[in-house]
Amino acid sequence: MVAYVIIPGIDGSDERHWQSLWEKRWGSSAVRIAPASWSWPDLPDWAAAIQAAHETASRRDDRVALVAHSLGCWAAAHWLEQARPGAVAALLVAPPDPRGPAFPRQAAPTFAGLSARPLPCPSLMVASDDDPYCGPKASASFAHGWRARAHLVEGHGHINSAGGLGDWPTGLELLHGLVDG
Repeated sequence: MVAYVIIPGIDGSDERHWQSLWEKRWGSSAVRIAPASWSWPDLPDWAAAIQAAHETASRRDDRVALVAHSLGCWAAAHWLEQARPGAVAALLVAPPDPRGPAFPRQAAPTFAGLSARPLPCPSLMVASDDDPYCGPKASASFAHGWRARAHLVEGHGHINSAGGLGDWPTGLELLHGLVDG
């Protein structure tokens, strides 16, 4: 078995988002982060929330997978770099470009200066070729910097509930390939 740490982006993931649907599917095997700063993200607060969720998940299983979306990808990468936990895999979906024009600099200034550095665990970065928050070239450079496998999908925008993905079976297959591979 695997325990999962759910790391949404700004304001969390709504009930139609694939992260929320996966969390329901996994039941007690999933732990969602609970930062105090959902709407005005503060990186140290989010990193502390990941640490707390990881500690809870680690008590449930010795293998933990981080499942991050959007700004949560940067929080996960930052936490991994700082904490360097064992027995972790990271699925990073639709990271926004911190230097791009659509990045929410005023809402998330502590995230704006981040850059992709090698992650200490197996990781997979999934991006869409038409994400309004990050172009394919930038997402490929993040995957390279993180030393994550890259998987580009076509026409899924920001890979969120607005895209009508439902429980996103392709994403689940990618996650299982990462965790089991």
